Formats: sequence, C-alpha cells, structure tokens
Amino acid sequence: MTNFELVKQTIKHKELDRVPYCIHFATSGFQKHADDIIKRYATAEVKKLIDNGVLDTFDGVKLAIGNSVFGISAPWWDWHNPPAEYSTNFDAPPYLLKTRGTGDYDGFFEKIKRVKDVAGSYITVLFWGSHIEKAQFARGLENFLADMAGDPEFTRKILAQIIRKNLAAIDNVAGLDEVDGILLGSDWGTQRDLLISYDMWKEYIAPGEKQMYDLIRENGKDVWIHSCGNIEKIIPDLIELGVSVLNPIQPECMDIYKIKERYGNDLTFWGGISTQRTLPNGTPQEVAAETRTVIEAMRKGGGYITSSSQEIQDDVPFENLCALIDTAKEYA
Repeated sequence: MTNFELVKQTIKHKELDRVPYCIHFATSGFQKHADDIIKRYATAEVKKLIDNGVLDTFDGVKLAIGNSVFGISAPWWDWHNPPAEYSTNFDAPPYLLKTRGTGDYDGFFEKIKRVKDVAGSYITVLFWGSHIEKAQFARGLENFLADMAGDPEFTRKILAQIIRKNLAAIDNVAGLDEVDGILLGSDWGTQRDLLISYDMWKEYIAPGEKQMYDLIRENGKDVWIHSCGNIEKIIPDLIELGVSVLNPIQPECMDIYKIKERYGNDLTFWGGISTQRTLPNGTPQEVAAETRTVIEAMRKGGGYITSSSQEIQDDVPFENLCALIDTAKEYA
C-alpha cells in the first residue's frame, strides 16, 4: 500500500495495521533542525535530489522524514500597498484594498508533478490565512473584531472580497490530477473558546467557508481545515459543510479523546501530540510514550494522521523530535 493509498483509506475511516503521519515545521524549527534531519533520515536518493537542486531543503526534509502527506503551498494573493491608516484607525474604512497575486504558477505546476513522481505521497495544496485572518491582516486583529460587532456592512464586504479571491486561487489548482486534498487555514479559536461568538461565526464565516469547500469537493478533492484553539463548538458545522480532515486538535485546548469519540466517525484528525508541554519540555522517552498513547487511542476506527499539535518550533530538542518521528515510523 502506497502512502497515498494509506492516507485515502484512513480518511475513509478504514482501521488499518498502519497509521499515516505528517510532521511539519515552523520556519524556526526547520532552520534549527534541517541539517540534522537530512543527516539522520535522508536516503541517498533524497540527498541527491537536494544536491542536484531538484528539491529544496525544506521539501527534502519532508521527504527525508517519510511523511505520508506532502503539503505544497500554492500561489496565493495578498493586500497591495495597504496604507497604515487601514489597520491603525479604529473606524472601518469606506473602501476596500487593492490586491495582488503572489507566487509562480509555472513553478508550482512543475514542482507538484515532480513531488508526486518522487514521493508517491498524498498531496495537499496549502492555503494558509484563508479567510478571517486575511481580514485581520488588513485591519488588525482588534479592529476587525470591532468591525464584526459594530459594522456588519463593511465586514460582509471585505469577507466577500476575500472569498472571491480565494475561489479564483483554489480553482486554479483544484482540478489538477496530482492534487489529492486542499488545506485552508484560519485560526478561529483561543485556548479556551472561539475567538468570536458562535452566532458570528455562523453569520460571517460559515457561508464563505461553504463556498470554498463546495468548490474543492466539486473537483473530487478532500477538504482539510487548520484552526488553532478550542473550536469544538463548530465541529458539527464543519462536518455538515463537508470537511474531511481537521488539524491540529490541541490537547492543551480540548479533550482530544472525547473529540474522537464524538466526531471520529465523520472526521479524520491530524495532530494531537503536545507542542506546548511534552515536545519542548519532556524527555525523549516521554515524547515516545505520549505519541504511542495518542496513536493507540486515535487510530481506532481509522481517521487519524500522526503529528504534533502544531508545527515543530525551535524550542523542541532534536532528540525529542527524533523520538516523535521514530515512534510515528513504528506505526506507519
């Protein structure tokens, strides 16, 4: 069974004797550990691909680890020359910002085909900061939260603009044969609860999310969602809207085992191993033990992809990172 087949069967909630994994890195964690990861885990083939410039080091690290899922960031878009007043003035502005596309589609198409040929993995296309965060980047977090409460007209306009841009970007890649799933990233939660009220999420956020999920599903791809924090209140809504995979299910914020019990028949979970406690502060033995505990509980009935609950940062010792990777490999 290839990694692609393993992930697809896992998303279909087939309980298998193998568990896929996908361990990913923040920039700081990558910069700290990349060379050591290549030395310890990369095959001669992967090292050759890096040395010959076929893969950059970041992609080489993902291949060296042996991730079952390979994520590739897509060409995207951003706000174009926003004036400082747009994010510093409390009152909502009377106009919307200009936007500009970013990235290289030709390079993206070439890279995704190359990775598919080399890795044989399940391929996700990554769109980080895909919705509410885009508005927060334009207005500033506090100002946009105030906009949502006090200026519904502006809020709807800027969110509609974001979704229009997103749909065009998603449409450019969702039809590719090499793509298996698309990940949209927006942080809706704090450590305790939703960042906004449930009613506001339903009114302002859910309709745009549905448009994006529908487009992804119409192209036969799986919908992957990333949101930090405690978002349990909206998990039933995400299931109804068509989400297949949810990341990162932070154990510091939610009881991941209850989440699995309640929603495990409908969602695949990716994450769950503590990046706030065990990975940075535990011993390698403690990391391995927690990883086994999480895998054994979350794999029941299928629908689990092993990973840390957030990207690996530079506070994680290399020995602890290796304990996570090696234990994940035991099950894969």
